[in-house]
Amino acid sequence: MAEKSKILVIGGTGYFGKFMVQGSAKSGHPTFALLRESTVSNPDKAKLVQGFKDLGVNILYGDINDHESLVKAIMQVDVVISTVGNSQILDQTKIIAAIKEAGNVKRFLPSEFGNDVDRSRSIGPAREEFNHKTQIRRAVEAAGVPYTYVNSNCFAGYFTPSLFQCHLGIWSPPRDKVGIYADGNVKAIMNKEEDVAAYTMKTVDDPTTLNKILYVNPPKNILSTNEIVALWEKKIGKTLEKTYISEEELLKSIEESPAPLNYFFALNHALFIKGDLTWFTIDPSIGLEASELYPDVKYTSVDEDLDQFV
Repeated sequence: MAEKSKILVIGGTGYFGKFMVQGSAKSGHPTFALLRESTVSNPDKAKLVQGFKDLGVNILYGDINDHESLVKAIMQVDVVISTVGNSQILDQTKIIAAIKEAGNVKRFLPSEFGNDVDRSRSIGPAREEFNHKTQIRRAVEAAGVPYTYVNSNCFAGYFTPSLFQCHLGIWSPPRDKVGIYADGNVKAIMNKEEDVAAYTMKTVDDPTTLNKILYVNPPKNILSTNEIVALWEKKIGKTLEKTYISEEELLKSIEESPAPLNYFFALNHALFIKGDLTWFTIDPSIGLEASELYPDVKYTSVDEDLDQFV
């Protein structure tokens, strides 16, 4: 059996990053996490970092803005995975430069983990963010850095509790009323963060996904809002009162709402009006579907994920 690649995760204490660090360590990859020294002074982060150490993760101290520490960290690994947040997307050019200087990395996975930004039909603040991710894709390709882009679609941690609507502060599905965009028939894709990490670990040493897009589109998780609401209604034995929100109303909310709320409304517009995740078919010359490629990964269906809230 081939030796598993050594993996460096940058942004590992962020919302999604922790799942990637944990998934890497649990899958048997020698795992490294690049952290700022100030991170461990935060009590919540310190607890998370201790959890990493308990899994055997190697903690490296450095910063995306400190070129020397970045190169030093990268030289110790085979694969670099970035999970930096939206505010640091363009800073990934510094990671690309460090990878080029180090000269040893066999694959880079930039901070994508959403929809296919090259095929997005989003508007407003969502489009602005996706443009940044598109710029990083082009920078990776121009630099000749080997890559895989992972399109995880919607994170279940955000979208399951809100029944497919990305709103701040909704952490348990409604039991009385629910808002539905347009007619509720546009399909989206929702995956648990742990499953995305598991599929990512499968791809890092797989030559078939080199310089390709990995789409995490498991069939049981491709649902419309109406379908997910029906699943929830069946579980709680109750019919929710439904309010249908038109595209015009949503566009007005995007225009009139302050940040970051306008971003979430713009994201909802992309997902549930434009069908950003499902309007196209995967082009086999550039992309592969994760659940077909790795059928041994047992993913959690949306139906199963809703059980935790009953």
